[in-house]
Amino acid sequence: MPLDPEARMLMDQMQGTLKPFNESTVEEARAAIQALALAAGEPEPVAKVENRTVPGPKGEIPVRVYTPEGAGPLPILVYFHGGGWTIGSLETHDGSCRQLCNGAGCVVVSVDYRLAPEHPYPAAADDAYAATRWVAANAGALGGDAKRIAVGGDSAGGNLAAVVSLMARDRGGPPLVFQLLVYPVTDAPTANHPSYRENAEGYFLTRDMMFWFWNHYCGKGLDPADPYACPLNAKDLRGLPPAYVVTAEFDPLRDEGEAYAAKLSEAGVPTTLKRYAGMIHGFFGMSALLTQARVATREAAEALRAAFAPR
Repeated sequence: MPLDPEARMLMDQMQGTLKPFNESTVEEARAAIQALALAAGEPEPVAKVENRTVPGPKGEIPVRVYTPEGAGPLPILVYFHGGGWTIGSLETHDGSCRQLCNGAGCVVVSVDYRLAPEHPYPAAADDAYAATRWVAANAGALGGDAKRIAVGGDSAGGNLAAVVSLMARDRGGPPLVFQLLVYPVTDAPTANHPSYRENAEGYFLTRDMMFWFWNHYCGKGLDPADPYACPLNAKDLRGLPPAYVVTAEFDPLRDEGEAYAAKLSEAGVPTTLKRYAGMIHGFFGMSALLTQARVATREAAEALRAAFAPR
């Protein structure tokens, strides 16, 4: 189907005002994504928000803990923001975390992992896994239930959620009940999936931007066979937590996200794939502007709530 009319209007508004990230310095790109997030308006209220730090492999990791109304112990979602491992932050994804907190009725721990190029691969993955282990060990102090922990993220954060799920399986925990993967990066740009060619430019995230992000995070020498960089290339996906995978029709990352969903299903992992027709990369965090974003966030929250339900 054609590009969604609301998405087209948004693209027209951004054209000429948002400099392509790959034509910017890292500092300029970080400022631009921050300004874009602030344009979303007033954040949705939640019962409690707390900023704190947790131990990481190379120092303290900032996190933001969102707590909904309701008596604990509550399920927990550990969330990793997008931004190509390079430009996102707790602030850029504050809105999405609040919506998932209220919609799923869970504590959300948003992780401010180290960014590239200052901290290339595997820094982000190591921080994401360390933060998840800390959450599992300290769930009670967060008002949470250590037996009901999920991971989630969008784009580069979806990559990290998939990677943490693999690490948790490979390294003996912590046990996870679900993974929410929103248009995740699961392969290297050099894999040249068809959606990279079909959506190479004109839909917010471009092919050239993805190479810019990838080269900052992984450089040009990383082996794409490394599953902690490219989960799609993992030899075995058995034993991973159930997954809910979101993709967007007009997104360079569409095909690798859908290929990962298919590979999870083939490995016996209960997996739901939801492609949003007419949507662009990044739409999930644009609830103030796109009707489909509100639908997608609600449906993701419903999937989380179902995964957290007592068995």
